[in-house]
Amino acid sequence: MTVPSTPDRLGKASLLGRLGLVAAVALSVLAGLVGGSGPVAAQDAEVDASGEPQAVYYDERFAGVVVPGALGQTEEQVYVEETGHTIRGYMLDYWRAQGAASVYGNPISEPFAATNGFYSQAFEGGVFQFIPDLVWTDQPSVSLMPVGAELLASRVGTVRRDGRRDGGGGDARVNAWRSYPEESGVGQRALAEGGRHDEITGHTITGAFVDWYDVHEGVHYLGSPLSQPVAERGMVVQYFTGGLLMRSEGGRIMVAPIVAEHADTMGIETAPVERAGLPSFSETALWTADNPNPLGDPNAPGRKMIEVDIATQTLYAYQGSTLISSTLISTGLDPNGTETGTFHVRYKLEKQDMEGTTGPDGEVIAVGEDADELTREQGELNAERYTVEDVPSVMYINMDAEALHGAYWHNNFGQRMSHGCINQPVEFANFLYGWAPLGTVVWVHE
Repeated sequence: MTVPSTPDRLGKASLLGRLGLVAAVALSVLAGLVGGSGPVAAQDAEVDASGEPQAVYYDERFAGVVVPGALGQTEEQVYVEETGHTIRGYMLDYWRAQGAASVYGNPISEPFAATNGFYSQAFEGGVFQFIPDLVWTDQPSVSLMPVGAELLASRVGTVRRDGRRDGGGGDARVNAWRSYPEESGVGQRALAEGGRHDEITGHTITGAFVDWYDVHEGVHYLGSPLSQPVAERGMVVQYFTGGLLMRSEGGRIMVAPIVAEHADTMGIETAPVERAGLPSFSETALWTADNPNPLGDPNAPGRKMIEVDIATQTLYAYQGSTLISSTLISTGLDPNGTETGTFHVRYKLEKQDMEGTTGPDGEVIAVGEDADELTREQGELNAERYTVEDVPSVMYINMDAEALHGAYWHNNFGQRMSHGCINQPVEFANFLYGWAPLGTVVWVHE
């Protein structure tokens, strides 16, 4: 199943920002020095000039880099026996969302401050980095460290745009390193075959590589292609800014373990740490409730994805290509239709009082604690206020304050009922809350 690319909504006005969510959060630090292995305790939140907690802040224990605040990520810390490292909090959430070991491999380091200034953790196939500027956007707030250029240079030397090695010499695979304009034969063939041409690097992505790239949000995680497909490792590979993809003889696409192979030259500390009584990683052990409608294998390979079909009022939960559960839902009723597009689970609350105001036609005017003031500022004189207390298992997915959550006040699932949020039966919502970590893709369509 191909999920549409994440839309560019960075400039869109944010209803989510009006909720005052930051002020409601008690922040914690994903603390511990590189190589540390013990459980991580919460730390008092940093505050700004207004006395309100911050969603991100600096931690001197990580050389002053910005670290994630508590946005609903798991509080658990687990031990990965295969590599002898721990993983917790924000990184654990995004690793699970991306398919855990089945996509980017297991952790090979503890969290550290990378030389490019980001809070990071290394995995076999890539280095996850927390990007604070993306926290309050529709983009994922974790990406991959741009290691591809350095590793490619170490493999073939510095390559000029004509594909030849800088300083003389050639390469039998010169066409793999050469850049191609979009109007070139290579560029046009790629587009005609449903592939991509990257205007930044002049390389194309086609065939099974582009299929994998699209499904796994490659434009955000792997970034631009740095080569054409080339024969290496006894198979066909393609270099990207964030890593290396391999195509096996059977056509399967995998992320190569290039970070594990080059950790020493990259200066990453990979020595195993003590377990210190931590539990082993288990996907199902991190769930907050049982799956009320089990279908496929919850440990199937591949990244997590939630599909919301507005036409049928049905939600589907996928682990890779495996459907593991589904339920009837209730999305937005006109004039408050649920926004369509590709989003991500980005902020979670176990329980929340939801409040806001609506106009005479029922359209939502404002939401959150400041809804009355915002309504007056807009000159609305006949607004009606609403409050729904103790809404369970809340997962915000976009910047219009739309969320997946449980609904105890009706049982009319299968019909549009909400102010724009995605209502679920409470039992299912409690399951989904633990199954879907921060970073999980949510595809909403008609």
